[in-house]
Amino acid sequence: MSTAMSDGTMDDVMIEARELTKSYGRNGRTGARVPVLDGVGLRVPRAGIHALLGPNGAGKTTTVRILATLTTADSGTARVAGYDVVGDRRQVRRAISLTGQFAAVDETLTGEENLRMMARLSGLTRTGARRRAEELLERFGLADAGRRLARTYSGGMRRRLDLAAGLVGSPEPGVFFLDEPTTGLDPRSRRELWQVVRDLAGRGAAVLLTTQYLEEADQLADRITVLDKGATAAEGTPDALKSRVAGHRLDLVLNTREAYLRLATRAVHHSPETLTLGLPTDGTAAHARALLDEIDPHRTDVGRFSVHSATLDDVFLALTAEKTEAPAHV
Repeated sequence: MSTAMSDGTMDDVMIEARELTKSYGRNGRTGARVPVLDGVGLRVPRAGIHALLGPNGAGKTTTVRILATLTTADSGTARVAGYDVVGDRRQVRRAISLTGQFAAVDETLTGEENLRMMARLSGLTRTGARRRAEELLERFGLADAGRRLARTYSGGMRRRLDLAAGLVGSPEPGVFFLDEPTTGLDPRSRRELWQVVRDLAGRGAAVLLTTQYLEEADQLADRITVLDKGATAAEGTPDALKSRVAGHRLDLVLNTREAYLRLATRAVHHSPETLTLGLPTDGTAAHARALLDEIDPHRTDVGRFSVHSATLDDVFLALTAEKTEAPAHV
């Protein structure tokens, strides 16, 4: 049984996947298996937050399930906390916490009772379970609500209790898999949970986060992997990914459909409904003026314009968009 990364970097890399592939079912027309993952790889260091982004069906949850030992890859390798996810499955499960889209707490029990139950199931004595529950309630800001029924908790409080439950029997700092953890939460609860995730990483945990909220990835992640059709479309820091699309964007609202169509092939952002196009720019006034003079020398085509920094929305749309020709009509 191996207890260290094959390259000796267990202390630095807590999650490492290489060339993961996975197929399911059969294509009804060809009979071939349908690929879900096609060579996905990633590395998450200790005290790091890594986000997986991608459209529905891109392979995010399948990647998490493989790393959490809930399913097996067809090929490729993965190690978590220094253990192989196939050969050392039991050790991997002891080192991780998995939180899905919905809080897995018993609403008929109090917050304290939920944690004490999980602690007893993890093998702690009654005294040890009570002490561990008290520690976690305090750490996750739930001490005052510990003796209230979980069904009276807000959505954000339930998610915090869920994360606390995942820590009951796992050695810290550990590895956290958070699969869309803020789904359904209101903005305040989402931001409270963001701080909890930051605190986990600050204590040395490795966090792999899947999310549909691009702002969430931008706020939390040290690095991001964008998946599309089961493959890695891009990987890097949020700022590096934004710079790939454009450091800044000049958004133009065109006066006519003809002007929109003429400029559409140059744009990194398209909104045919509002006749708006986004063109890459370095963000300086000189470059913005030069672009406007070039594309609208007679000053008749552009109704309004604005300059803003590229966002992860721009990255996401640019990297996962279908490769099609410029629209023939709007």
